[in-house]
Amino acid sequence: MIMNVVLVGTDGSDSATAAVVWAAEAASRRGLPLRILHAAAPWLYDTPVDPRFATVRTWLLSTGGQVVDAAVAAARERDPDVAVEGELVPGPAARALLGREDAAVIVLGGHGTGPAAGLLLGSTTLQVVSHARVPTVVVRGLEPAVRREVAVGVDTVAAGEPAIGFAFEEAALRGARLRVVHVWSHPASAGPGDMQPLVYDPQIVAGEELRRLEESLVAWREKFPAVDAVSEVVHGRPARVLAGASAQADLLVVGTRGRGGFTGLLLGSVSHALLHRAHCPLAVVPNVP
Repeated sequence: MIMNVVLVGTDGSDSATAAVVWAAEAASRRGLPLRILHAAAPWLYDTPVDPRFATVRTWLLSTGGQVVDAAVAAARERDPDVAVEGELVPGPAARALLGREDAAVIVLGGHGTGPAAGLLLGSTTLQVVSHARVPTVVVRGLEPAVRREVAVGVDTVAAGEPAIGFAFEEAALRGARLRVVHVWSHPASAGPGDMQPLVYDPQIVAGEELRRLEESLVAWREKFPAVDAVSEVVHGRPARVLAGASAQADLLVVGTRGRGGFTGLLLGSVSHALLHRAHCPLAVVPNVP
């Protein structure tokens, strides 16, 4: 499979426009073309039986075309050198986005922030993040800020490597520092079947967690020697700690449940919480071949 485009979905909202602009920057950094999709209702592509619906059908398709044109214009305004194409496709939107096999990265807008964000985050975004086989970046319409830092939440096992690799690559492309954050709640088991101790010294555990984290990063530091990677081990709740780290980052990267991220924790819940709490764009990276 050749993954050679940055793919972004738009519905014409402010959040979607922010995603289009972010995607244009990502395409520029990666030297890839940008493809913008807007999904229209599938029935609009059918020939209407009743000719009275023809005018409505034409108007709705025209409106969808205007959404695509506006998104293309926003991308070209952000970076005139990026090759941009817009496409109006039959929905559902999630199916249209997930069906593109040439995407290296999928970018989507998220809606809302704060306690009500769970009601505002689009179902399309949730479906794509849950099922995409490539990294998916969710961008909300937040105040832009350049902090020159990428943050990634990792475990110390190989299952988290896709997220770590994506984070190192992004930091290298941006010329940014990388903050590698490992959050622990209980001492890690030494092997399968081992029981976690009931009593432990937090300082000793933190030291051991840091040692394991550093070991897991050796190969990545060698592959990306220009990246200033800073390790950080924190005792606490992953969603809260990573949301705090995102306040100082341009991008927060996490893995997906069961295929990367925090072993033994419901990373599905963590990543879902971060979709609403992160103070910067969030990249969710699946652990797939």
